[in-house]
Amino acid sequence: MANMAGDVVVPFAQGTARILTLSGVRNLDAWKRAFQDKCKDHRYYELIEETLANDFEYHYALVEDGSGNVRGIQPIFFVRQNLVEGMRGAFRKIVDLVRKIFPRFLTMRVLMVGCAAGAGDLGECDAKDERWIAEALGATLRNYARASRASLVVFKDFPASYRSVLAILSNNSYGRVPSMPMTRLALSFQNFDEYLQTLGYVSRKSLRRKFRKTERAVKIDLEVVNDITPHIDGAYPLYLQVHERSPMKFETLTKEFFCRIAQIMPERARFFIWRQSGKIIAFSLCLVCGDTIYDECLGLDYEVALDLHLYFYTMRDVIRWAIDRRLRYYCSGPLNYDPKLHLGHELAPLDLYVLHTRPLLNPIFRFAVKYLEPTRHDPILRKFPNADQL
Repeated sequence: MANMAGDVVVPFAQGTARILTLSGVRNLDAWKRAFQDKCKDHRYYELIEETLANDFEYHYALVEDGSGNVRGIQPIFFVRQNLVEGMRGAFRKIVDLVRKIFPRFLTMRVLMVGCAAGAGDLGECDAKDERWIAEALGATLRNYARASRASLVVFKDFPASYRSVLAILSNNSYGRVPSMPMTRLALSFQNFDEYLQTLGYVSRKSLRRKFRKTERAVKIDLEVVNDITPHIDGAYPLYLQVHERSPMKFETLTKEFFCRIAQIMPERARFFIWRQSGKIIAFSLCLVCGDTIYDECLGLDYEVALDLHLYFYTMRDVIRWAIDRRLRYYCSGPLNYDPKLHLGHELAPLDLYVLHTRPLLNPIFRFAVKYLEPTRHDPILRKFPNADQL
């Protein structure tokens, strides 16, 4: 591993990986091609770095072959990670007690591969190069991470569709464990009422009762906009309310993130805003890409959210909107699995590929991580019909 003109250079058998900053890749044609067929393309990664800069240390692995052809650019970042984030019960209580004296107990500096705010993708310039990129990253990142004083390398939240490609990481001693999955609902319905008919009697009756109760309250108005900026002061505190109640936290999105995503990705960003007597009581950021709507994050006013069943009410309105536009899939982020199970969602598995940077410790870590991985501690996940895909 060498350092040239401020850039880290990591050679491997088929080429070279150069670790650059955003300024080093922003104007490259390869950077724009790397995620051109993904919902979260290069614009999204730039936005994440520029608005979540305080939490992560961002870099970009530019991978080129022996002829100097750039085959891909992969976002990577350093973070100090809580290894028991998803764990509950007696062991977690013991860890919390120890952390009162040793705050960094069971935390590690980690080099993560992928996206700091969402599922990961490989940044290949040509689809046929996915496996080559995976092999190159597997061959180079351990040395770079160890030189950067990181204990772990983690490919973060890669969809199950990458499993055949990322299996090659096992050649470099990575192990795969499930991450908290997203969920997906196929929208093969003419309208929302037809969707309700596909649910079980108890779920269907419960939803209708919730909707009637909400609609008997003060009228709720829905507005769908591309730009949240004029409404951000009323909406952002609601995002923080939901975020703070979450049992698992990784990134905290900022006001700037919400305002700028509409500016840089106007064809994809959609904000759903619900008001009661003119006051914003809920909002949702969604990304529309191809035949799918991705419900990225939700904000709720908990002074009224539980009484008005806003979680279900807002999901209904987003699904209605998507059905009306003939979208085929509704995807939702991790957590809140119990209502999604009863609402007919299926799991959309995400994977972590993990490696300890010290070869002697890696076999022990790969064994231990099976007990630390978060899905083990959520019993609802096992009830989904496709739970075996985790």
